[in-house]
Amino acid sequence: MAHKKPNLPYKVCPICERPFYWRKKWQRDWENVKYCSKRCASEHRPDIRHNNT
Repeated sequence: MAHKKPNLPYKVCPICERPFYWRKKWQRDWENVKYCSKRCASEHRPDIRHNNT
């Protein structure tokens, strides 16, 4: 039987809108983690709006 850790913090990825849970490799930088994977991070494109008025 697998060990489950029910109290891990999680965030929701803004690209795929799925929850992703804390991982040990993100321990030092969890506050800055925004995306669940490199794929979602590469799909992030800043919204550029030009005001031509």
